[in-house]
Amino acid sequence: MAFCTDGHETAAVDYCDTCGAPVGGQSPSATTNLALCPSCGVPSEGRFCENCGHDSALPPPPPAPEPGAPDEHEAATLGETREPPDLDGGPVWVATVTADPGHYARMQAQQGPDLDRVEFPGYYPDRRIPLRGPNVLIGKRSASQGLHPEIDLSVAPADIAVSRSHAMLHITGATLTVTDLGSTNGTCINESPTPIAPKTAIPLRDGDRIHVGGWTTITLRAEPS
Repeated sequence: MAFCTDGHETAAVDYCDTCGAPVGGQSPSATTNLALCPSCGVPSEGRFCENCGHDSALPPPPPAPEPGAPDEHEAATLGETREPPDLDGGPVWVATVTADPGHYARMQAQQGPDLDRVEFPGYYPDRRIPLRGPNVLIGKRSASQGLHPEIDLSVAPADIAVSRSHAMLHITGATLTVTDLGSTNGTCINESPTPIAPKTAIPLRDGDRIHVGGWTTITLRAEPS
């Protein structure tokens, strides 16, 4: 069997069956002096592989990923966008803020501080606020005091009887508590006219209602995560 000048074995005696190079009578041992292409593994003596075109002056290509494994770009993308699983498995608490005429009537009967100036709003659309724990402040936003409550009751029409830092919700998994922070007009629960003790965490359940200010009621619901 003859070999061409590029080392290919050929049955023809004039030009190579593989590459068309002239048959030069090389022995098979001559091919062992040729470098193997790092991309395809075929012997090659020039800079560019005649089989796949790989440039030997460049770094070897990265190894192909295993079947089913994400490549480097996919892994980076997954790392940026995939969120860790919810290990708590607890519910998502949602607060719905409403203007409550029943709470307004109870507060007017008490005639507490500022309540003589409180007017029930003619229009107040319900506001639904998902709670991102563990601590959720109920109050009014104040840039000068650095207050940015998660349940912001400074949104017009504002309940003037709500304190800046009125109350705090604390979420631990499926457990929810409310603590009055020493507000002027207190915090009541479930239509009770008696405010809860300040600075004391009170446990809450799904469907409980928190009453603050002159007419604001916050209903809490535990929704599936």
